[in-house]
Amino acid sequence: MSTSPNASDVLVVGGGMAGLAAAIGQRTNGASVTLVERAPEFGEVGAGLQLAPNATRLLQRWGLLEKVMEIGVKPRHLVFRDALSGEEIARQDVGAQFQATYGAPYVVVHRPDLHRILVEECHRLGVELANGVEIEKVETAGDTATAFASTGETYRAGVVLGADGIRSALRPAVSGDQPVGSAYVAYRGTRPIAEVENAQDLEDVVVYLGPNCHLVQYPLRKGELLNTVAVFKSPSFERGIEQVSGVAELEAELQEAYKDCVPEVRNSLKNLTASIRWPMYDRDPIRNWVDGRMALIGDAAHPMLQYLAQGACQAFEDAAVLQDVTAATVFAGEGVDAGAWDAALAAYNEARAERTATVQRTARVWGESWHVEPGIARSLRNTLFKNRGDDYRYTDWLYGQDAAPGIAAPNLAAARA
Repeated sequence: MSTSPNASDVLVVGGGMAGLAAAIGQRTNGASVTLVERAPEFGEVGAGLQLAPNATRLLQRWGLLEKVMEIGVKPRHLVFRDALSGEEIARQDVGAQFQATYGAPYVVVHRPDLHRILVEECHRLGVELANGVEIEKVETAGDTATAFASTGETYRAGVVLGADGIRSALRPAVSGDQPVGSAYVAYRGTRPIAEVENAQDLEDVVVYLGPNCHLVQYPLRKGELLNTVAVFKSPSFERGIEQVSGVAELEAELQEAYKDCVPEVRNSLKNLTASIRWPMYDRDPIRNWVDGRMALIGDAAHPMLQYLAQGACQAFEDAAVLQDVTAATVFAGEGVDAGAWDAALAAYNEARAERTATVQRTARVWGESWHVEPGIARSLRNTLFKNRGDDYRYTDWLYGQDAAPGIAAPNLAAARA
């Protein structure tokens, strides 16, 4: 199949974290891989990304962790503070013992930097990359999937992996659902630390929890940049207005949301790009991501709110499971065993659907606990946070080396091509 124009063993639709990781896994298995991206060039917006051990173990498996560590930061702690009083309510050490427990470090990285590393690895492995290609639908006939682009061009493959994000054009083949608005929006900003007044906590990920709002800060690029994210309940978004055209109105909403917070939080709002906001959506979990020879991965399959910092992490888990369950379909020099794809996709779906549904639902609950109003709920939340300490019982289910079903141990993975 791979000898024909626009044909390959695997077609990946979408050039974000999920699509690139899936392409790396499949190419490592020996499959011919084409990845198409609708944007005219590859790239990501300049924001920070937290990579927990369940993701960095997989970067290590793919031989990429060292490159990520060269441009990332290993924070010493995850710190939670009450945004109204400034009181510290929890501190999780993510140093040596944490790394030994989970087999990999906790790393924060500039999203464009990680994206570039993944693109470069795809090039190195021989993945065919194409920009400006928007796939509208996929149809299966026998053991071949055909993807139809908006230009009328078609792509054929043994399997298509839909990694086209929360508003996936391929998801309607398995579900008629729509994204769910959370009423919250995010404002982001990344600035050189040398330009930040009174910069502090430059070795930690710090989260301030307030009523209907929170603020996150951490360093990037070996401490050269400070990443700031403010998330709050937006009255205009609640009214159904996704974007507000006036900068003054955006700024007014932002300032109003944090008006009762401590000065450290209010001063940090200066570090944001207040003219742009990101409305926060997820979707309700679904059990089936497979339609014939098409399977969804990443946000196309299980978009989640940001509170557990697991969007990219779960996408990497998807790619690793797909790599493992499809390894037996690939025979060096002989192409892909077409009859094994159906069983492999079913195994992938079975291994991932329940875990990602748990993460999606937990992220919603976690966000609700962050944003409680002053009073009994706030006091209870702060008490619960203070009592958790460094107890790994609260993170084993998410970061543990045996937590993600279907992923083989890194040293059992197929050798890199």
